[in-house]
Amino acid sequence: MANETLSKAKEAKNDEFYTQYHDIEREVEAYLDYDPNVFRGKTVLLPCDDPEWSNFTRYFAQNFERLGLKKLISTSYAYESKKIKGPIQLTLFETDAPQFDANKTQTHGKIFVLTKDITGDGRINIDDLEWQYLEGDGDFRSKEVTQLRNEADIIVTNPPFSLFREFLAWIVEAEKKFLIIGNINVITYKEVFPLIKNNKIWTGCRFNKRVNGKNMTFLVPPTYPMIGTEVFVDEKGNKFISVAGTGWFTNLEHGRRHQPLQLMTLEDNLKYSKHKEVKGRTKYDHYDNYNAIEVPYTDAIPSDYDGIMGVPVSFLDKYCPEQFEILGQMANTNVDEHNFGYPFVNGIRKYARILIRKKQ
Repeated sequence: MANETLSKAKEAKNDEFYTQYHDIEREVEAYLDYDPNVFRGKTVLLPCDDPEWSNFTRYFAQNFERLGLKKLISTSYAYESKKIKGPIQLTLFETDAPQFDANKTQTHGKIFVLTKDITGDGRINIDDLEWQYLEGDGDFRSKEVTQLRNEADIIVTNPPFSLFREFLAWIVEAEKKFLIIGNINVITYKEVFPLIKNNKIWTGCRFNKRVNGKNMTFLVPPTYPMIGTEVFVDEKGNKFISVAGTGWFTNLEHGRRHQPLQLMTLEDNLKYSKHKEVKGRTKYDHYDNYNAIEVPYTDAIPSDYDGIMGVPVSFLDKYCPEQFEILGQMANTNVDEHNFGYPFVNGIRKYARILIRKKQ
């Protein structure tokens, strides 16, 4: 149901899923644990965020000195001046959620910049943000924001869901480091999978995981339909939706990425696996249309098998590039050098699979 929610949001181009502060904090801190200097001396750009209430802006501004940032830039997209009404924050940083005014419109985006102590209190923090209107509406594809991209070292944001392909391409063409939010479905996109296969991007520290019993949870506007099994309204009337299969994509290194999976041998899997599709069989199934074995669960990958294996897309969250090589995918009918069509076993189509092989 959660994936259906995102699919409907994509169709409607409803991109107003607002990231919570603790999700940003938890993710960024994991990269600092691996490399305390990952942001030091860097210019960080936060596009696709309203700097007046964005939790991305809040986190990086409050931690500017601790992270050792050189410069923080945050930009917002303004709803076009065709009487299209949208969310506008009424007061700056007074609440944890945006206040929505359906009677106001914006025609220009905004830019907030943080580089120095302007209040004279001896600290560089959120109180030192300086802002002005952009010349345009703040669309990330505009020349104005693209110039900011070119200036930045690292880009961090929750990009518009309906424009994920285009946004990722916008980052990759500039060869920038990044940390962005996306859904597990984008892994199979023809624009995304080759980057994953070639270790140009990978999943972040939190991906497709429940924390405290919840999937990644987003604030949504008051008018958003409360559909799905994980929705709630807090004591202030703010609406939230938890979305399965969601998390971070990045090209920043982190420790979990280099932790090899602890696996059983093929023989032990067939004897002791907790999965009924594996335990008690004499061998793994082979695909009808590709020379590889079907491995329906990541923890059922045999440690001693040297051939090609088809594994669930969720494997990527546990993928260690020193342990396995990604060869391609079996994900849809658009066959090309990276995709070999949907996987079939005994005439039955399986879910999308990633083709891997153990490194020698």
